[in-house]
Amino acid sequence: MTNQHYGQFCGLARAAEIVGQRWTLLILRDLSVGPRRYSELVAGLPGIPTNTLATRLKELEDEGLVARTVPPAGERSVVYALTPRGEEVRPALDALSRFGAGGMRSPREGEIVTSASITAALRVAAGEGEVPEDWDTVYGVRVGDIEAHVIMRDGRITVGEGPAERPDLVITAGPQIRDVMAGELDPPTAVATGVVQLEGDASLFDRFAETLRVPYSEHVPA
Repeated sequence: MTNQHYGQFCGLARAAEIVGQRWTLLILRDLSVGPRRYSELVAGLPGIPTNTLATRLKELEDEGLVARTVPPAGERSVVYALTPRGEEVRPALDALSRFGAGGMRSPREGEIVTSASITAALRVAAGEGEVPEDWDTVYGVRVGDIEAHVIMRDGRITVGEGPAERPDLVITAGPQIRDVMAGELDPPTAVATGVVQLEGDASLFDRFAETLRVPYSEHVPA
């Protein structure tokens, strides 16, 4: 249980008490991408003190948002995963990610991207995840040494960590891929200027950019 209480019988106040502690939202973000071992959470959250991570996980367990899974015989590491109640936080995480990204341009000094942050950003861009039923396209997305994949198939968009199996197009980019997904940089210019590099069927990049577009607010600092 957190030590921050607002003294109000209000759903927003109660939510803030649960998820408003430092690092909690990022822990939930990482677990929303997929189950994690403790060591994987540490690696994906550079700078988090290990005692803080342990405390936050315990708080989230106490609130019923996170559960520990006992590993099968032969494995030693406990796996943390979101519970059904924890999964209810996902839309709020995505909304906050969209809000925050609207004011971003380029990374500040010392900022990095992580596997979970890239995957979550693609999930936000996918939105409701609906595409035409006849689409069957697999994309790989690389940012530095991080890989994620986007599958548009059977009327749905699926976003996940790790390399794609038999991708139709692999997109390699830096943080400026944010400008493509925001509609601030058109696909031909992104390719021509080297913001992205393509391997595979380059004609599918327009579909990617158009489908995974986040219309950020124009009323943000330049």
